[in-house]
Amino acid sequence: MTPSLSLHALPGVPLVEPGDDIAVLILAALAASELVLEVGDVLVLAQKIVSKAEGRYAYLNVVEPSAQAVELAGQCDKDSRHMQIVLNESREIIRKRPGVVIVEHVLGYVHANAGIDRSNINSDDDNPRLLLLPENPDRSAAELRSALLASTGVGVNIIINDSAGRAWRNGTVGFAIATAGFEALENRVGEADLYGRPLEVTEVAVADELAAAASFMMGQGDEALPLVLIRGAKLRPSAAGSASLIRDREKDMFR
Repeated sequence: MTPSLSLHALPGVPLVEPGDDIAVLILAALAASELVLEVGDVLVLAQKIVSKAEGRYAYLNVVEPSAQAVELAGQCDKDSRHMQIVLNESREIIRKRPGVVIVEHVLGYVHANAGIDRSNINSDDDNPRLLLLPENPDRSAAELRSALLASTGVGVNIIINDSAGRAWRNGTVGFAIATAGFEALENRVGEADLYGRPLEVTEVAVADELAAAASFMMGQGDEALPLVLIRGAKLRPSAAGSASLIRDREKDMFR
């Protein structure tokens, strides 16, 4: 049989509020689309709905910027309170220019503005707020997988995705900030190529490839499609999460 992969962007997901049960919202969206989970399915969730459900908001009016944040704001043409929140969520500033600061997030990702933004976020102009990444995305993914298994009896794979630029290409692309249920990075070293030669360095970031495909379906504007069901992916089971996707600093040639 010819390999195939199908992606279904699920409409009708409501605007998520702190405390909402993501598993319940997923099951309702699946039912509305007349879809039933199957073993091996992958559910890809936009980071924003997970962060919103977890109440990961920061309010600018209660932030007291440090001297470092004030200096960084001047260099990047940003609000100093925003820069303080970025600093709070970061291990290190890697690059900066007007409009953007590239940091190593406390979770290990190299990310613009620590993954913090205002897009698709309802905010009061008198007390503006920003949305942070989930505190522990892999834990969030694992808990969601367990909740869906308890509700349906079906073990599915979970990806939480976000968008980021890349050091060597223009434009943003979806990538996985969390996984549950499968091997996020497949090591194929030692396997044979078409001519029987062993692969020497090949590792496949399957979670990022699926995250990018789902991101294309979700869109980046007002599409309101934060949930994608992927069917047909052949994945290796694993409970390890997504840490293997983050390159060790000593091997990162772009720092």
